[in-house]
Amino acid sequence: MWKNFKNWFQKNFYNKQAQLRDRYLDIKNHDVEINGTEYFLAKAMIPDIPEILGIERAVYGGQTPWDERAFRTELMRKNDRLYLVLRRNDWLVAFIGCSLNDHTRDCHITNVAVAPTFQNHGLGYFLVNTIIKKARQLRYDKVTLEVRVSNNHAQKLYRDIGFVDNGYKKDYYFNDREDALNMVLDITKVG
Repeated sequence: MWKNFKNWFQKNFYNKQAQLRDRYLDIKNHDVEINGTEYFLAKAMIPDIPEILGIERAVYGGQTPWDERAFRTELMRKNDRLYLVLRRNDWLVAFIGCSLNDHTRDCHITNVAVAPTFQNHGLGYFLVNTIIKKARQLRYDKVTLEVRVSNNHAQKLYRDIGFVDNGYKKDYYFNDREDALNMVLDITKVG
């Protein structure tokens, strides 16, 4: 009986989820307009890592919370990760990444950063909403993330999108032991 259920489950659920992934995560690189400026949206690739690390250094005061190996590992996981980059005139100016969990129906934003000279131009808002759209297409229930308790600007952006506070993680960040605020967006309730 268990074998029959397992076969039924894989045939009816896993295949549907795999079809959704194939359909919605196969992002074609294309131009996008954000607040009147043209950018190029693409899936992140291994050759993008040095520029991604450059943005991290610029945003985090010379630090790179994630190293090259961490990004390489993430980008190689094609089935349960999605990383996107925005370029302006061939310069990588912003990126976002998420993990996708079919079992919990959770899309977890793992990393998002915008080069300082491109902040406050709507790029973070655009990228977060792009990930939310993908989570909806995959029929997920929620999008989650962590943000530094001191990063009021990012918290405001996430709240404007519809995220709500969902507790704290003590000493979450490796380099300075700062706490993280958990935030969640229930996409079953938000249109």
